[in-house]
Amino acid sequence: MASSYDVVLRGGTIVDGSGGAPFEGDVAIAGGRIAEVGRVEGHGAQEFDVRGKLVTPGFVDLHTHYDGQITWENRLAPSSNHGVTTVVMGNCGVGFAPCRPDQHHLAVKLMEGVEDVPEAVMIEGLPWTWETFPEYLDTLENRHADVDFAAQLPHSPLRVYVMGERGAEREPPTAAELAEMRRLTTEAIRAGAVGVSTSRQLAHRFRSGKSAPSVLTEVDEVLALAEGLRDAGTGVFQMICNTAKPPMEEFDVLRRVAETAGRPLSFTLASGAPDGRETIMRGVEAARAEGLALRAQFFPRPVGMLFGLDLSYHPFALNPSYRPLETLSLADKLAALRDPALRARLLAEAPDDPNPFVLSMVRRIDNLFVLGDPPDYQPSPEESLTAKAAATGQDLREVIYDALLEEDGHAILYCPLGPLGENPRALFENEGAVLGLGDGGAHYGMICDAAYPTYLLTRLSRDAPSHEKVAVPAAIRALTRTPAETVGFLDRGLIRAGLKADLNVIDYDSLRLHAPRVARDLPAGGKRLSQKADGYVMTLLDGQVTYRDGIHTGALPGRLIRGQRPAAT
Repeated sequence: MASSYDVVLRGGTIVDGSGGAPFEGDVAIAGGRIAEVGRVEGHGAQEFDVRGKLVTPGFVDLHTHYDGQITWENRLAPSSNHGVTTVVMGNCGVGFAPCRPDQHHLAVKLMEGVEDVPEAVMIEGLPWTWETFPEYLDTLENRHADVDFAAQLPHSPLRVYVMGERGAEREPPTAAELAEMRRLTTEAIRAGAVGVSTSRQLAHRFRSGKSAPSVLTEVDEVLALAEGLRDAGTGVFQMICNTAKPPMEEFDVLRRVAETAGRPLSFTLASGAPDGRETIMRGVEAARAEGLALRAQFFPRPVGMLFGLDLSYHPFALNPSYRPLETLSLADKLAALRDPALRARLLAEAPDDPNPFVLSMVRRIDNLFVLGDPPDYQPSPEESLTAKAAATGQDLREVIYDALLEEDGHAILYCPLGPLGENPRALFENEGAVLGLGDGGAHYGMICDAAYPTYLLTRLSRDAPSHEKVAVPAAIRALTRTPAETVGFLDRGLIRAGLKADLNVIDYDSLRLHAPRVARDLPAGGKRLSQKADGYVMTLLDGQVTYRDGIHTGALPGRLIRGQRPAAT
């Protein structure tokens, strides 16, 4: 008998992304689309018995930085190791286009400083076959990957492209330069950029300590980008705000941008003020009631910096006596650090660096934990190294020093940047919030947060106390349809006939998140943190099986998404 379909998944528990109750049924796929859901009578060229497993839409991550990685490799890990089938890059106003040939070095140094991508990796990996943003998209058009990918126009390189050295030095633009930024924004959106992004976050700096070009710009410049979006008549705006300012002062900027653009806007939910996030969410709810399409991007646990001898930083990394060790192998570092004389010098010294943000990071020693395996991202205060020092009567810096030497120098220390024990459950139920901030493709040696889908499905859903659980339908909707809608990808994020056949088959009871590990597999031998998971039985993109039990099948159906997508194409 001839096959009716390319693939049929039989008897799974379908969690369709809508937030509705799960149900048992089949999913049939033909031509890369979902053809039928429910009881499927026809047969597939490939049939999979998935009884007892969850069948979900592929996950959508709207906050990544794969702008460089997509040009030199075709697997967008770690996101694709955790059920993600669509990523949006070009966030936080940083990226590699538009960029004139004499500005390549500046773009590389900016990405090194803001997103912790090693300079040597980018020098060897980036092909630089573009100058304008439309040309960058043309380069991406020829790339094949294990996930679909979309790009946003980043503000910092745009500013430098238009203003040259004056833009890098954060001088004010002329009226003609504002008009050109507006025009180029429209051009990029019409060429297929899914949106435009900027950063006002003071922590975003070159490694030298100089602020990123977008950070200190006046509001009229941000509004020029919004006007370019309005001229294009499509696309989204993404922003990270200045958390040092009063929350509603920055929220007023968000409102003005959304009103000017007339397009959806999402932003990082963060504030340096007590109760700042709650204040901002009240503002979001009020703005949405007035018809503004605002959503706050939130993370399901504290964003965590990771420290280690084999990583970018640790509490002694900026001490004068450590500088000669920076380029040594891990084994040689370990041998040197076990010398009592060097130990005494490092314990007596203070860190020093021209970058105030980096300096503040390594000084965060009062809230450190050994991450462990499986990793514990919500440890109790009693497990901190501070508590251990108090219990043993040791100096805290000595306890940290010894912890870094554990596991032959492979130990990882976790520094949560938000309050531990906070339950984000209410945000999953708020239409003004959207899950994001995984930062895949960035922070290669400092943060490994792209595994958040697995964390959500285990720690916050399956393993949480009943009164704290995020229900499975709500968790899946947060990973699929809500982010897809936020960026206008209406052809995915639901298990519905006619939509893209991007799917996960998950052994929910067997899901397990492994600890991050260092791999040296970047261009120029660069290293990065990777993080694996158990329990992903199968991931499909466009109806092709890309992963089986966490192993890549070799299939690379992922392509560039140009612009927003209607429900049927």
